[in-house]
Amino acid sequence: MVDISNLDTEQPNSETADIDKMDTLGIVRLINSEDKKVAESIEAALPVISAAIDAIYERLKSGGRLVYIGAGTSGRLGLLDAVECPPTFGVDYDMVIALLAGGTGAFVKAVEGAEDREELGIADLHGVNFSKKDVLVGIAASGRTPYVKGAMAHAHTLGAFTIALSCTKNSDIAAYANIDITLQPGAEVIAGSTRMKSGTAQKMVLNMLSTVPMIRLGKTYGNLMVDLKATNNKLVSRAANIVCMATGVDMETASKVLHECEFFAKNAIVVILAGVDYAASKVALSQCDGRIYQALNYLR
Repeated sequence: MVDISNLDTEQPNSETADIDKMDTLGIVRLINSEDKKVAESIEAALPVISAAIDAIYERLKSGGRLVYIGAGTSGRLGLLDAVECPPTFGVDYDMVIALLAGGTGAFVKAVEGAEDREELGIADLHGVNFSKKDVLVGIAASGRTPYVKGAMAHAHTLGAFTIALSCTKNSDIAAYANIDITLQPGAEVIAGSTRMKSGTAQKMVLNMLSTVPMIRLGKTYGNLMVDLKATNNKLVSRAANIVCMATGVDMETASKVLHECEFFAKNAIVVILAGVDYAASKVALSQCDGRIYQALNYLR
């Protein structure tokens, strides 16, 4: 037995003590009221989150990788965030990686006991050839998951940059972190169900940890997602719509130029705004690290 009774994530919530006596509308109103506290807890941590993002950006810019590691809900949230990065931002599948206790199969069916072994976290880091060039984000609502703790300790020993993301003050994993992001969303609606407020808080922060570095790497044009991979009909339509919004042309023109540019929205935007062909847009974007604003200036 491990004593977890003192963890912030395990405390009972006095506001929801009678939740089992309420009707459905009363319950969902109560859950919604508690969820509002999540964003407030993140606001308090924004300076620390910002510092973590800067560290991630510098390492991605230098060829390093962003690696998430977690178990249970925390690990699944890391995996969910990581797999969205390639189609959303057009990056390689190994730029943002998620390691989940028990392997990817544990996303749909828990592998019992996998999170209790520190050596498995270390082994999974070895499996992706983790090095000091990379940055490791250990995700654990309780801040004590052995699988995550072992990986964090190993990464710290390697000299890699480490970030702890938990919902517990003075967490175990924070001892191995260059930056400790501790969120305080308050006691869960249902005591111990950290997939709820703690999970929501972690997901919101993971959105920031992956998205902001991509913005700084030139993966957007204004607030438009211009590096998406148009791999299905919906995404082709989305890419064409983005080209329309970025350039002001009609959908027919956007679709035509997008097709000429092999469905790369970023190139289509440069072609239309600079009045050049696809080949010239590729050269300009290559010379400007894929940044549209700079590519347009380059072509003037």
